[in-house]
Amino acid sequence: MTTAERLPVVVPANWIPGPKQGQWAYADYAAIPDDGQHYEVVKGVLYMSPAPSMGHQDVSGEIFGYLRQFIKMAGLGRVFAAPTDVELGPGDVVQPDVLVILNEHLDRIEHSRVIGAPDLVVEILSPGTMRHDLHEKLDAYERAQVPEYWIVTPAEHVVELLVLEDGGYRSL
Repeated sequence: MTTAERLPVVVPANWIPGPKQGQWAYADYAAIPDDGQHYEVVKGVLYMSPAPSMGHQDVSGEIFGYLRQFIKMAGLGRVFAAPTDVELGPGDVVQPDVLVILNEHLDRIEHSRVIGAPDLVVEILSPGTMRHDLHEKLDAYERAQVPEYWIVTPAEHVVELLVLEDGGYRSL
């Protein structure tokens, strides 16, 4: 097992060959060989996340299933689950656990990724990703003006709904 596989939290992936941290872009990220790890870029910094737990995957699957059925049956748009690359803007490439693109923004869906802000992103918190999801990724979603961000805390049975108002998030 490599050092990267033993890391229980989101960390800057300084060992990956590429541009200096703070200068990563989508093209650099897309060029990383598939090594089975989960990478994201926030503010040009390449991060590696630990693999999600089975409980995390179960919660993600339930939310995806519910949203997909609701959105698809109503003909409102499309729903995707991780790993789906979302290029929020220069230097921000994330893989939300679940994301929704409404019909009026379907042009943001490309063959390899979503380019631009989804209409909804959902992140399921785990001990290893909590800080990253509540700080770096929240800031990235806010910068990209993602209208709605759901933060799911399975251990507490809580879903916090953040909505964009005047350029910043407000909790409902």
